[in-house]
Amino acid sequence: MGREPDLPGQTVVVIGGSSGIGLETARRARAEGADVILTGRNPERLQHAAKELDARRTAAFDATDSDSLQRFFQDLEEPVDHVMVTAGGQYYARLADMDFARARPAIDEHPMLALQVTRYAAGKMRPGGTLLFMAGTGARRPGVSLSIAAIFSAAMPALVANLALEVAPVRVNLIAAGFVDTPLSASLLGDELDKRRDQLRATLPIRRVVEPADVAALAVHIMTNTALTGATYDVDGGEQLVPAS
Repeated sequence: MGREPDLPGQTVVVIGGSSGIGLETARRARAEGADVILTGRNPERLQHAAKELDARRTAAFDATDSDSLQRFFQDLEEPVDHVMVTAGGQYYARLADMDFARARPAIDEHPMLALQVTRYAAGKMRPGGTLLFMAGTGARRPGVSLSIAAIFSAAMPALVANLALEVAPVRVNLIAAGFVDTPLSASLLGDELDKRRDQLRATLPIRRVVEPADVAALAVHIMTNTALTGATYDVDGGEQLVPAS
């Protein structure tokens, strides 16, 4: 017997929903009965995703542009239930090679995006819905080239916990992912991608690589479980349990 969908009649906004984890979460939400609203920087890719999912609405803009972000939420005519943010990149560099002009905005990008989305979105959301942000687990261990990523990894859980108190009863949560096999990972690793996949398959306790669908399943669970707020949820296949080489 088939079960009832988990998100019937709800609306899920995905900021960065045209590819990777964002798109897979939108697929999962749609399969659970939700309407989806997608944003992304690439109009062509966004329209392709919207057509696949029969999205209610799309908006093409850079989420780090505060004016565009604010205007997007102001223009929403009806309340939404959940907002997931997967937009934003990461900057890795050794201190000796670091471009401070690139490092400065990289430090600001994710915390500021979380602050702005929360401010602009909370008033458009139904009570009990969740604002869901993304972080990483890899930089929790000290390592060469991880200085900027470490700041982000440490800051986001504390920020989310504080925001959850400020905008209650809207919930605020964080997913911290390890390596996820996405187009972004492929672009960062280039020719090293297959080597990284093989290494993870050999060393992770789950003996496979984490896929966008794994993160999407967790995201939808957080949306549906209204007891969850102010917390960080790891999805890394047990990578943090593996001794550092």
